[in-house]
Amino acid sequence: MAAVTNTHQTYDAIGIREDLTDRIYDVSPRKTPFMSMVGRGTAKNTLHEWQTSSLAAAANNAQLEGDEYTFDAITPTVRLGNYTQISRKTAIVSGTHMASNVAGRSNDMARALADKTAELKRDMETALLGNVGRNAGDSSTARKMGGVETWTSTNTSRGTGGAGAGGGAAPTDGTQRAVTETLLKNVIQSCYDSGGEPSVLMVGSFNKIQVSGFSGRSSARQMIGAAKIQAAADLYASDFGDFSVIPNRFMRSRTALVLDPEYWKVAFYRPFKTEEVAKTGDAIKRAIVVEYSLEAGNEASSGVIADLTTS
Repeated sequence: MAAVTNTHQTYDAIGIREDLTDRIYDVSPRKTPFMSMVGRGTAKNTLHEWQTSSLAAAANNAQLEGDEYTFDAITPTVRLGNYTQISRKTAIVSGTHMASNVAGRSNDMARALADKTAELKRDMETALLGNVGRNAGDSSTARKMGGVETWTSTNTSRGTGGAGAGGGAAPTDGTQRAVTETLLKNVIQSCYDSGGEPSVLMVGSFNKIQVSGFSGRSSARQMIGAAKIQAAADLYASDFGDFSVIPNRFMRSRTALVLDPEYWKVAFYRPFKTEEVAKTGDAIKRAIVVEYSLEAGNEASSGVIADLTTS
């Protein structure tokens, strides 16, 4: 039924106040699992260095009675290093807009700085876990650190053609294949035989689902409510210890990392700092800068299953 003639409707009205919710909805992921679980360190140079050592292989040590001593050689330590990487985010807001009455935040510079800090952490997580090789840089090339994938070389499973020398050098990708429990068990066993005791399996979203479907689940027993379907595996019990299975949005989805968090650190040369940038116009400028590196305390503690399918 039509409205009565000359009914004044909202379509014709002028001056209706806007209805804008005083809240901003953002679903962008902010969690950085790797940075949250590993230690923190301090870098004192753009080349951050550390040392590793290992014991001689165990042997049946039996000596003659009254025998003269012979002296064992002392194995020197191995000196390793990774470069610091500078990451930053910037923001500029006009003076006029800073005076505006905006919804959902005190002002857009405050919102920008909060968002840019979260973005920096996501960038750092991506670099820390990545396969980009370390680079000393120069006046025209930015320094880059080597991520976890560039250091892990002792306990690995790679597809055909895949290779990795470690030491901060980028690995070569191989032919992709499906993740299997056998691949995981082999890398975990290799870590144990090397002396490591990893406790975390970190994977992308697709392979998190594949791990939850491992055959060992068929005989598992869970006490769950009648209205709940249990389909996920967040803990993997191996022959060499329990593993937390953690998905990570910012690692390469073709890689699964078997990690001992004790032997990895984020070493800060310059921690997060918000800087006021010199004013050159009618605007406010800010920059957030951080300089950091990845310390791979002893990569033989951990392992990698590389070249996995992602769909």
